[in-house]
Amino acid sequence: MGRTIHIEPVTRIEGHAKITIQLDDAGKVADAKFHVVEFRGFEKFCEGRTYPEMPGITMRICGICPISHMIASAKACDAITGVRIPKAAEKLRRLINYAQYTQSHALSFFHLSAPDLLLGMESDPAARNVIGLIHANPDLARKAVRLRQFGQAIIRMLGTKSVHPPWAVPGGVRDGLKEEDIDWIRKRLPEEIDTVELAIKLLLDSYPSFQREVEVYGNFPSLFVGLVTPEGGLEFYDGLLRVMDADGKLLEKGLANEKWRDIIAEAVEPWSYLKFPYYKPFGYRQENGDIPGLYRVGPLARVNICDFAGTPKADREVRNFRRLGKDGKPVLSSFHTHYARVIEILHSLERIGELIDDPDIRSGHLRSQAGANNEQGVGIMEAPRGTLFHEYHVDETGILKKVSLLVATGNNNLAMNKTIRQIAQSYMDGANITEGLCNRVEHGIRLYDPCLSCSTHAVGQMPMRVQLFDWRGNLVDEKLRG
Repeated sequence: MGRTIHIEPVTRIEGHAKITIQLDDAGKVADAKFHVVEFRGFEKFCEGRTYPEMPGITMRICGICPISHMIASAKACDAITGVRIPKAAEKLRRLINYAQYTQSHALSFFHLSAPDLLLGMESDPAARNVIGLIHANPDLARKAVRLRQFGQAIIRMLGTKSVHPPWAVPGGVRDGLKEEDIDWIRKRLPEEIDTVELAIKLLLDSYPSFQREVEVYGNFPSLFVGLVTPEGGLEFYDGLLRVMDADGKLLEKGLANEKWRDIIAEAVEPWSYLKFPYYKPFGYRQENGDIPGLYRVGPLARVNICDFAGTPKADREVRNFRRLGKDGKPVLSSFHTHYARVIEILHSLERIGELIDDPDIRSGHLRSQAGANNEQGVGIMEAPRGTLFHEYHVDETGILKKVSLLVATGNNNLAMNKTIRQIAQSYMDGANITEGLCNRVEHGIRLYDPCLSCSTHAVGQMPMRVQLFDWRGNLVDEKLRG
């Protein structure tokens, strides 16, 4: 008799979602689905607004990564004006983005995932949270808080506040850094780099106890998509689109941003508000259910597709990371996203150190002025969670006629669904459905650090109801928490 397990809400992610797991007559997992149950509608209600408003509007999509939307939007607006922004503005945009990577990745790794990694996937749920982490390792918890605070402080220095700062604008930015801010950043950097290197050591030391997780937590062949520099380096702010297959073959070596629709299409399924992007040349669903166009974005993809990081400490870790792949091929297990995410924090801190010593950021020329000179603008950048696409179409007066947004989490939708199915099939059966096993499935979602709304669930324990239904829809078992 088949049954269905509902995990609702999924905890320790940004936003609200649920997971359903379908069991067959033998109690084995037949399917698993990740449902995004929020509807935002930003694309439609932005129509009719003026394009200069868009950085301020679209950053409200998210309270965790507003910098990504603000800058991607500003880049799309730059393209509409057709201007080249000043060097100082570009470098300051990069600086605030590296600060965002620092705070966002620190939140994901230390607060949302570390309780599972350090306390155990199936440990007591009352302690498996950031409070339990503080009790288990107070020094690490303190360092983690200071690391995130460091990133947030830089964002405030530039934008006056750390959430939704009114800072990036078409043609540049509003304000630069003060000398006392630069001095503060320089003094704090060594401490933050030490914290990240400690986190890398703790993570790698824990790997022997997670070998099964490495094998089944999103370990499958896929494509990888992301931006790289023209030389092939790790790039977050502005670069060329690269697509790599599971064997390391480059399908797109460096595609211009304006051609992104040539390679990416979006499918729709009736059970989720989140669309299902795929690599257009390979197609969507085949008759056997396989999706050849499935791709991943984010830290795992970026560290796989780049030829190098471009900073000394991050390059060292990238070389170590590559050894996790088999026969010189890309690293396929999504469990290794934790490692890639911390590598990106290290890279961001090194880049921050370079930028604060760059004389260009002290320039007072921060904005180029122009009106709407083009009817279309595309802004693509790497958000912490993956590649982010903003595309705007305007009339001759600069009024928006159409807005297209493909967010980083959307790009990973197919991969997230495949990951939870793989974990559920490896760990669950109908005989013994425990909270700990459900948490393992949830951890598969946390690997991608999805950002589904402006809300966060980092402290304490969210309520969750797991229900088992028979094939007729009758409730046969139920577990509650919270």
